[in-house]
Amino acid sequence: GGRGSADAALPRAGNPAPPARRAPRPAAGGLSAEGLRVAYQGRCVVDGVDLVVAPGRITALVGGNGAGKSTLFHCLCGSLRPDAGRVRLGGADISRRSAHARTRLGIARTFQQLAVFPSLTVEENVRVGAEQGRHRDTSAVEPVLRLLGLDGPVRRHPAAGLPTGVLRRAELGRALATRPHTLLLDEPTAGLDTAETEALARILRALAADGTAVLVVEHDLGFVSGLARTVHVMEAGRLVR
Repeated sequence: GGRGSADAALPRAGNPAPPARRAPRPAAGGLSAEGLRVAYQGRCVVDGVDLVVAPGRITALVGGNGAGKSTLFHCLCGSLRPDAGRVRLGGADISRRSAHARTRLGIARTFQQLAVFPSLTVEENVRVGAEQGRHRDTSAVEPVLRLLGLDGPVRRHPAAGLPTGVLRRAELGRALATRPHTLLLDEPTAGLDTAETEALARILRALAADGTAVLVVEHDLGFVSGLARTVHVMEAGRLVR
C-alpha cells in the first residue's frame, strides 16, 4: 500500500486496552491439531502435525514458502479438510465443521491476501463481523473500532483506496467483532510499516492477556520472536523445531 500524505493523516492504532467484554471461552485445551496430514497429487504437504493453540497465549508458526504453513492454517480454520488426523476445539472433534460453522463456535481468522468489502466503509466492514459471530452482537463494533484506532473519521471511509495498514486493521476488526476466543492470523504484518507492526503486536498482547488464543502464521521471525510464547518452525510439512 502507499505511504503518501493521505496515509499520514489517518489515525494509527495506539496503546490498546483489552476488549470491553470477555470473549466466549472454549473448554480447557483450546484449539488443537492431532496428526494432521494433507497430500496433493501424491505429495504430502502436511505430514502428521500436532499443534496446540492455547487460550491466553500467542503461538506462532514460521517457515519458508512451501513449508505447509498455509495448508495447516486452512485445516485449522475449516476451509480445507485434512486427509487424516483431527482438529479439536476444547476436546470436541470439529474436523468436519465448515469455516462458517467454526466462526459460530468462536474461531475467527484473517487472510494472507487482504479480504475486505471495498464498497463498504471501515465501520460497515467491522459490523459484518459482529453480525456473523457467535452471538451476532453489534455492540461489539464500537469497542473494536476504539481498540484498533479506527473510531475517528476513517470509520466512514469506504475501504476502497485506503492504505494497507488501515485495511489490515479493518480486517482484524471484522474478525474481533465476532467476539472470538480463538484468533488465527495469516501473515498479518504483510504490507505494514514498522509503526503499524509494533501497534499490531501491542494489540495481540492485549488480546492474549484477556484470554484469547492467538495463532500467528508469519515469515517475519523477528516479529514473532518478540511476541509469541511458542514458535514452531515448519519445514517440508513437519514441525521440526
